[in-house]
Amino acid sequence: MKKVLIIIFTLISLKSFAVDNSTTFNKDIFQKAQLEGKIVVVNSWNEFCTTCKAQIKILDEAEKEFKNIIFLSFEQEKDKAIAKQLGIDYWTTIVIYQNNKEIYRSIGQTSKEKIYLAIKSASNSL
Repeated sequence: MKKVLIIIFTLISLKSFAVDNSTTFNKDIFQKAQLEGKIVVVNSWNEFCTTCKAQIKILDEAEKEFKNIIFLSFEQEKDKAIAKQLGIDYWTTIVIYQNNKEIYRSIGQTSKEKIYLAIKSASNSL
């Protein structure tokens, strides 16, 4: 019985650390937002990348805070056409676009403070 409880506890604990990592990037949404002058944050990730998962959590928080910004994401390995279209070569890449221009890019682990600063800087230019 003790082993069963430990297994159940472990599974529940692992699930609590899971993040919603699904591809939300849509070419039409991206282009429409750009034509409307909206700010778009694009996140490139990989399923087994722990750095990516940490940044997805940060971006999920940011999405709740910055309501006027569109957040899109895609899995680097599965969505190679998107990566090619956006010139993104690495997992854990965050790119911010506004008015059809790239205004910020980070590659690799980036702190919450830097991500928020980049988003706030873009928001202030509206």
